[in-house]
Amino acid sequence: MTQQELTALAKQAAERAYAPYSHFRVGAALECSDGTVFTGCNVENAAYGLAICAERTAMVKAVSEGHRDFSRIGIYCADAEDFGMPCGQCRQFMAEFSLDMEVIVGRPDGEVLVRTVRDLLPYAFTPADLPT
Repeated sequence: MTQQELTALAKQAAERAYAPYSHFRVGAALECSDGTVFTGCNVENAAYGLAICAERTAMVKAVSEGHRDFSRIGIYCADAEDFGMPCGQCRQFMAEFSLDMEVIVGRPDGEVLVRTVRDLLPYAFTPADLPT
């Protein structure tokens, strides 16, 4: 799957976002190492702290289906003019599974920005930091 195909799936997921408060619709498409793709969108809540981001939605769907080996995630913000980068919570959530996962962020003009989780969250706290 190309970067453009992955971000196109994220764009489709953003159309399903539930964002009545922020009006900031985000979609994500998570590719597992076996090629399986899980999509997610942000889901807001009147109690703002209960909202969940698109990236975490896709990752939770994948884990609930038995997948934990993630290779790439495409992200698309339908209501942003520039790259909509993942929030700190999502970066930490991604770090739980792979610091080397590619994060591909699409922009409405079709341009993409590619980084790794390690780039986005240097000095991340990971399972390796916990005592055994």
